[in-house]
Amino acid sequence: MEGKFKKEGRYSYFEAGEGTPIVVLHGLMGGLSNFNGVANYFSSKGYKVVIPELPLYTQNILKTNVKAFAKYVKDFINFKGFDRVILLGNSLGGHIALYHAKVYPEKVAGLVITGSSGLYESAMGDSYPKRGDYEYIKKKAEAVFYDPKVASKEMVDEVFSVVNDRIKVIKTLTIAKSAIRHNMAKDLPKMHVKTCIIWGKNDQVTPPEVANEFHKLMPNSSLYWIDKCGHAAMMEHPDEFNRLLDEWLKEVHL
Repeated sequence: MEGKFKKEGRYSYFEAGEGTPIVVLHGLMGGLSNFNGVANYFSSKGYKVVIPELPLYTQNILKTNVKAFAKYVKDFINFKGFDRVILLGNSLGGHIALYHAKVYPEKVAGLVITGSSGLYESAMGDSYPKRGDYEYIKKKAEAVFYDPKVASKEMVDEVFSVVNDRIKVIKTLTIAKSAIRHNMAKDLPKMHVKTCIIWGKNDQVTPPEVANEFHKLMPNSSLYWIDKCGHAAMMEHPDEFNRLLDEWLKEVHL
């Protein structure tokens, strides 16, 4: 990625480009590199792409929940001195973005969600492996994508290390329960923020009907599909994801 990784105070984040800020929120197993395509493309199109590392495993257990992460994002936006931002989130990151837009609407010019939790939560915790052998974890990681080859060895190793770390497992399950508790179904119809929903047609984690439900409930939303695509569209089909997002940003003048 062109750009800089910075550590300032309690924040670690990647930043590239100048212009309207797009703040990108990763998911539970998602690293910052998942958004290489987004960062490279939009940082050359008049946007400042900023990807903070979310404190999923480093905060006190009482602050390991969707609400506390949304507050962390608000504090980060203030720390950076941004007035209003476009929030882009995948999976749990999408849920945090949605909750943030509900509680701090004045900060959010636009929302982009892909494979987001917030409505359908069986993905988050029901079959989460407490331990598990490597092959099992590998199959789980591959199931996130339409093309299992996208799940690199590095990615599988990372997931494997998380599920074999007792503290991280406890925190992951705490986050999963928090995601269920913070279901957004009742809130979404009252949220009028411009929202772009980009979804993989073959997402097994948050299936296509979840995207339809988001679109139905959110009054100011546009829904785009990517074919032969699983739960992380921006990784599996970066060019198509960027094209659709670019088209939407132009359409809604963001």
